[in-house]
Amino acid sequence: MSTHRRHPDPQPAHLQGSVYEAGLRGEKPSIPYSYEAWEELAHEKLPKTSWGYIHGSAGAGTTDQANKDAFKRWGIIPSRLIPTVRPDLTTAVLGRQLAYPIALAPVGVHSIFHPDKEFAVAKAAEEVGVPYTMSTASSTSIEDAAAANSNGERWYQLYWPQKEHDSITKSILKRARASGFTALVVTLDTYILGWRPCDLDTGYNPFLIADTTGVAIGMSDPVFREQWAADHGGKYPDDESQLKESAPYWDRVVFPGVSHSWEDLKFLKENWDGPIVLKGIQTVRDAKKAVEAGMDGIIISNHGGRQVDGCVPSLDCLAPIVDAVGDKLDVMYDSGVRTGSDVIKALALGAKLVFIGRPYIYGLAIGGQEGVKHVLGAILADLDLTLQLSGISSVKSQDLNRDCIQRIPTA
Repeated sequence: MSTHRRHPDPQPAHLQGSVYEAGLRGEKPSIPYSYEAWEELAHEKLPKTSWGYIHGSAGAGTTDQANKDAFKRWGIIPSRLIPTVRPDLTTAVLGRQLAYPIALAPVGVHSIFHPDKEFAVAKAAEEVGVPYTMSTASSTSIEDAAAANSNGERWYQLYWPQKEHDSITKSILKRARASGFTALVVTLDTYILGWRPCDLDTGYNPFLIADTTGVAIGMSDPVFREQWAADHGGKYPDDESQLKESAPYWDRVVFPGVSHSWEDLKFLKENWDGPIVLKGIQTVRDAKKAVEAGMDGIIISNHGGRQVDGCVPSLDCLAPIVDAVGDKLDVMYDSGVRTGSDVIKALALGAKLVFIGRPYIYGLAIGGQEGVKHVLGAILADLDLTLQLSGISSVKSQDLNRDCIQRIPTA
């Protein structure tokens, strides 16, 4: 099993002591520590378009709310008079030993949140010691983001073009692998953008703008560039005269409007040398199909409520899927996670790894690289302290499982 280097100080609870020590010197944190404050500050910082893009959800936002409400229906059961130990936060996922049981969810167009865009996020992930998952909809090339992530653990998220563009898909996968991305995360629920009133109200789709905001991977792809140049008099897609057409064209390549099939996964297995993870699984049926297709992992996710309004909360899907396939592939979780206690509940229900999405983007908007580190540090410290105070000695299933939580009756 490969081992990812651990953070120099792997016990995040130490953050609390350092904050209080600074307080004795009259120093207060430049960024608050509550999720609600991050959300509020990001809202103040961002223009209406960018805020709507990251905070907005599909339809009336009922899926996003359902995701958050689902965590409230579970309570942690503390055990007392347990000898206190520093909890072991390491976890093994996809054949990798990770320092912590969280990862950064793939989120696109970082340049609309902060000028340091993916560079800031990739660097922060490496410094904290959590996996960085790069989106196909990024504002930065694969190679540049990998360089910023340096020695970090990094995974590549694919928005999957249709078969007519297989040569482009092959090129993207080859670039990602050559740039040190170890796992491929394939998003299944976004072959077309969902109904998002916040974006519709501002008429804002960052992928259609005549620049590289969400299309940098396409504009830097050698196969796409040569194909475009061959059809446009030798002019490349990132030429200023071409972006008005090339940016929306690339958008149609990666969001083709039609879904792939289970049979198409064979193509990815043939062209990716490493673990493949399917993101967007919500049913036992699909989880079993992922096993049959030879996938290495799945991420239980409804895209944070951004694609389908009125959808079942992802947390309610987790335990049944773990029971059905949890010993056959790695089951991970995404959607609605805001705090360290949320992470604990998802792990207790059987997830091996939990993805953080909107919170780290709020950190990016507030303070760039340091803002992302601040948010991740806070979530990890919360996780660490809550485990200690609950008498739970590790995030491994023998210590953290369904015996540690209880369903809270609803009124």
